[in-house]
Amino acid sequence: MTPPADWVLPTPAERLRVRSADGSWLNAEAFGPVDAPTVLLAHGWTCSIGFWSPVIHRLADDHRVVAYDQRGHGGSDIPPTVRGYSTRALADDLEAVLTRVVPAGGRAVLAGHSMGGMTIMAAGGRPAVAARTAAALLVSTGAGGLTEEVRLIPAAVRPPRLRAWLTRRILSSPLPLGPVTGPGKAVLKHATMGRATPPEPVEACARIVHACPTAVRARWADVLGELDVRTGLAAMTAPTAVVVGSADRLTPPVHAHRMLAAAQAPAGLLELPGVGHMAPAERPAEIAAEIRRLVTAHLAPERTEAG
Repeated sequence: MTPPADWVLPTPAERLRVRSADGSWLNAEAFGPVDAPTVLLAHGWTCSIGFWSPVIHRLADDHRVVAYDQRGHGGSDIPPTVRGYSTRALADDLEAVLTRVVPAGGRAVLAGHSMGGMTIMAAGGRPAVAARTAAALLVSTGAGGLTEEVRLIPAAVRPPRLRAWLTRRILSSPLPLGPVTGPGKAVLKHATMGRATPPEPVEACARIVHACPTAVRARWADVLGELDVRTGLAAMTAPTAVVVGSADRLTPPVHAHRMLAAAQAPAGLLELPGVGHMAPAERPAEIAAEIRRLVTAHLAPERTEAG
């Protein structure tokens, strides 16, 4: 099957290998004009740079869009031991990529989906990241207490602790996903997307998610099950906007409201009716528009003033 044009990444203007603090090599790709405002994209759990393809298509004509594969995903190194899986490692990776693509004195708009948003929050207190961040967009994500709010298990299953335990077991399962099939796509859509999502993004996301190595998927699930990056979120000084789908089962809207309430400089909440967890895939135009809004409000003016 030939993927729709939206799901074929443009040819990158530059391919980068970035070394993180522990020696891991990260794959990053830059799209668009080198002198345009910079946007840095961080994808979520089990995804890769390709997940951002529809958003990149909508931004790359007049933005320098840099996306990278989180460790263990895509073309980035797989951590050799469990010690390589942590929110600190995610923050190290973000800092390494950001300092590589944004020189001292420059700034970028950061956008993170799911684990990518958690990565941005994990790095929230780091001076090198703060100095290079003009604004941040947190999409379909949460800062802590994730398994207590996940809606994969029916509410009729009680007590809540049992639902949380079952959720952890499902998400951290070491079983391989296998080839992409019709039933597999139906399960993925139910868990991560809204009912009205058309077949093309479901197919594309299934292929991306199924490509994630089984051990990587399970080990990151363990990290996310215990995640708490609320201290990093509270330390973020850049304007911070939040996007969530009203039908998000993995990080439902309660997280979005909590994050916005905790942000030092809240910059708006966009709730997308009927949209699930994969908002950048389900509604890329709205996600790209939010990124453009933040660039215009917090990054483009300084470029004009600089000449």
